Amino acid sequence: MINKEFWKGKKVFITGHTGFKGSWLCLWLYHLGAEITGYSLPAPTNPSLFELCEIDKITNTINGDIRDLEKLRLSLQQSNPDIVFHMAAQPLVRMSYENPIETYETNVMGTANLFEAIRLANMQNKKIKAVVNVTSDKCYENKEWQWGYREYEPLGGYDPYSNSKACSELITACYRNSFFNPKTYETHGVAIASGRAGNVIGGGDWAKDRLIPDGIQCLLKGETIKIRNPKSIRPWQHVLEPISGYLLLAQKLYKEGVQYSEGWNFGPDAESEKTVEWAVSRLCNKWGSGASFEIVPNNGPHEAHYLKLDCSKAKSELGWKPKWNLEYALDKVIEWSLAYKIGKDVRGVCLTQIHEYEDWGSQ
Repeated sequence: MINKEFWKGKKVFITGHTGFKGSWLCLWLYHLGAEITGYSLPAPTNPSLFELCEIDKITNTINGDIRDLEKLRLSLQQSNPDIVFHMAAQPLVRMSYENPIETYETNVMGTANLFEAIRLANMQNKKIKAVVNVTSDKCYENKEWQWGYREYEPLGGYDPYSNSKACSELITACYRNSFFNPKTYETHGVAIASGRAGNVIGGGDWAKDRLIPDGIQCLLKGETIKIRNPKSIRPWQHVLEPISGYLLLAQKLYKEGVQYSEGWNFGPDAESEKTVEWAVSRLCNKWGSGASFEIVPNNGPHEAHYLKLDCSKAKSELGWKPKWNLEYALDKVIEWSLAYKIGKDVRGVCLTQIHEYEDWGSQ
């Protein structure tokens, strides 16, 4: 389980902390008592969870580009963290078709820059002990088969985004082998791992061309939701599910070292692997008030039909497991969105949901 005493006072460096997942991670770490430094470009959407929750007030925020190695290096060394989470990315499949070079510059060279900055900090006798690179379930060579991909399956990626995340995994493995080898851990003291998660949903996501965020925006405006691939199956999970995995993984890396210095899957149980049409239908039913959707022609680029993760390793070795099924995750998204609609304190809503998630199953 996540140990609050472990995180209290820990110095944590997060790239991409102004994004959706990064903002939720900051809120959880703040709740745990960590000291957070974030390095990122300004929030990628307007509105944004980062700004609504005033996360700049609970973090030392550095406005920087992951592609700027020198600024990143100086920022990392000055913050002198115990733990690093790498979340800075161009995170959208459809956007990667429009801007493939920017996607590779950010997701590939950005990863290389971070690990190089860590290597240089290590040479300056800094104390970084654990690094978690957040990649994607889409890093695998997707054969559209019915069983889950395990961590040793071939990497690939059909589209530029997915392929860039496979490249990010390869860079992680390269730096781990070349500069932070487990066999010489006693010399360098750095344990590195990657986390591969599925399709995350949660309150405060305004990213374009993502089904649930697009759907929520339509519902808030009273518009009909349009879906392109009704029969496609996605591994839906609330954003707190993979973040809990990243936190557990970082704890293990820090306390027990290279035993956990590998790739890890964090995906939903089989009951939450539903079609696009099922998810949107449930979303509309839960929202009520005349919410509706329609199926429109898909004239866009290729998108995967089916992708599933095998999370047996995380369950058995980390003690991690999903807590909220898709039905309940949708309830939490709607709860947050309705609170936002009426002007409630959404930071408070986020922290309440984090408390609920932590206590889930402990009664």
